[in-house]
Amino acid sequence: MKEIDHYFSRQDEPIKGCLLFLRECILSLDKNVTEVWRYRMPFYCYKGKRFCYLWVHRKKQLPYLGIVDGKQISHPDLVQENRSRMKIMLIDPEKDIPVKKIRRILNSAIKLHE
Repeated sequence: MKEIDHYFSRQDEPIKGCLLFLRECILSLDKNVTEVWRYRMPFYCYKGKRFCYLWVHRKKQLPYLGIVDGKQISHPDLVQENRSRMKIMLIDPEKDIPVKKIRRILNSAIKLHE
């Protein structure tokens, strides 16, 4: 099993299901989106440049979508916390995933790399 697949398989439900759904959502955005394993986490690249990643917030124990150049995107659901470049969108796995909102944010992140 590849490390990236192991990362997803070792998560507990409902976080695991949420992360797997987000993974498919990201990969289905565009044919130029690829998945890579960097810094011991799943990153997603657009035309070879990292634009987002998936992780679980340590304190809140919620999965999140990290946007690499998030500081350049203004969206009320993106928070910067103590990050200088990245912003994150926390996802509550117990609720419906806001797919349209996530796709808008991801498309904004992709546009930064076009």
